[in-house]
Amino acid sequence: MIHYPGFDPIAFQIGPLFGVGPLTVRWYGIMYLVGFAAGWWLGRRRAAQPGSTWKPQDVDDMIFFAMLGVILGGRVGYVFFYGLGYWADDPFYPLKITQGGMSFHGGLIGVLVAVALFAWRRKRRVADVFDFLAPLPGIGLMAGRIGNFINGELWGSVTTVPWGFEVDGVVRHATQLYEAALEGLLLFAVLWWFTSKPRPRLAPSGLFLVIYSLARMLVEFWRLPDQQIGYFANQWLTMGQILSLPMLLAGIAMLAFAYSRREPSGNYAARVA
Repeated sequence: MIHYPGFDPIAFQIGPLFGVGPLTVRWYGIMYLVGFAAGWWLGRRRAAQPGSTWKPQDVDDMIFFAMLGVILGGRVGYVFFYGLGYWADDPFYPLKITQGGMSFHGGLIGVLVAVALFAWRRKRRVADVFDFLAPLPGIGLMAGRIGNFINGELWGSVTTVPWGFEVDGVVRHATQLYEAALEGLLLFAVLWWFTSKPRPRLAPSGLFLVIYSLARMLVEFWRLPDQQIGYFANQWLTMGQILSLPMLLAGIAMLAFAYSRREPSGNYAARVA
């Protein structure tokens, strides 16, 4: 058993300056910045590889679009998937982003829309942009789950395992760290290796969906559901599993399609014989 120290979610405060403030900087927000910075740096590294059709400026713009998609989609997704009850009680709830509440699945939808817009503006194949993006979010996902751990949220069920954390007198699974390891570090390691050489179009995107959805669905067996939602189907099925199932099916279909067609990726310059 490990005692949870109860971290302060506020990293530091600035001000007040000129009668305004103080500005509160939270660890969770810092983790978002870490994730975006890691994705930008990794994207630039991949763009610099020989044969890449990407330029550094392309990566900069794509990350900007992705940032908007994550933030807007994550908040809107949380409100619709998990927070409709809160919204019914408070019409301004969607705007109260300082109270927390972000959904990965909503953020994913937001990123897909934003990055598709980027692809259209740059006259790139949407599938190629998705494939280029696929190995980049893993570090950010890991950082975000560490932010959940610092905030003391998204705990798992009661346990007797020696690596459980004592929280308010109860030992629980640290499912935030499980997700950081599986949805974050493992996802990044596999996708970064997989995309280190050209793969058929849509294969990286499909593999991303398969690994993330399987990891999320697995950890959900130990993670407590959001209190306002609870369990479905006789106290075992969660909203996270319901939302991840279409991702899994889509990922399998994309992999099957990719390896049946074997279309070359537009992220690499065609070789001249």
